[in-house]
Amino acid sequence: MTVLVLAAEGGSITPGAHSTVEFLGLTFNIDTIIGTLVAGVIVCGLGLYMARGATKGKPSGLQVAFEALASWVQGQVKEGMGLRAPRGVVGLCITLFAFILTCNWLAALPSEHYVPPPTSDVNLVYPLALLVIIWVNVAGIRRRGAKAYFGHFTKPYAFLAPIEFITQYFARPLSLALRLFGNIFAGGIMVAVIGLMPVYILWAPNAVWKLFDMFIGVIQALIFTLLTLIYFSEAVGSEEEAAH
Repeated sequence: MTVLVLAAEGGSITPGAHSTVEFLGLTFNIDTIIGTLVAGVIVCGLGLYMARGATKGKPSGLQVAFEALASWVQGQVKEGMGLRAPRGVVGLCITLFAFILTCNWLAALPSEHYVPPPTSDVNLVYPLALLVIIWVNVAGIRRRGAKAYFGHFTKPYAFLAPIEFITQYFARPLSLALRLFGNIFAGGIMVAVIGLMPVYILWAPNAVWKLFDMFIGVIQALIFTLLTLIYFSEAVGSEEEAAH
């Protein structure tokens, strides 16, 4: 997936270059902000369009795709958390998948160098991971109670609590974010390298790579969503566990 605005001028590649502005002493990556807004508008627009045209008779391709995604998420939630899944988990995971996939697929647009996939910027993927981890912990505390939830850090052995704490609040968000960022970023570098090839052979490898990039975009959105579901399942437990 073409990731960041990658400059390939004079035979050189500069990964990680962004269009930025300074405001109140802070630096904002304008291309990432624009890409995020574009992806958000696309997801919301398609959602509203699908909802208005939804029917039980002859569903559109968009409705079939959404229903398949919703069915998969609901199945994973029921299997991992039972019928008493935390409120909003299904909607969160569906939204995450749709948003991340749309962000990744922005690389397929002709304007990829001006509106690059925002998931190629750690300034977006870190907040996404942080949102998931915070929501997971809030759901776990509400389901089990603070004492029981934080008490699981000491099991099976109390001396492992620091390791469990680091895993929960540092390793997981980092791995969740960097797994998405790393794959999209690597794809961007490959596209930039391909862009240095002669014009008469450029179209073939570029077209093939974009198709492969789109496939990787689906896989990365799926992995992020699946890991989110797993984290929720571990935090709240299954319906049977909640009954004991």
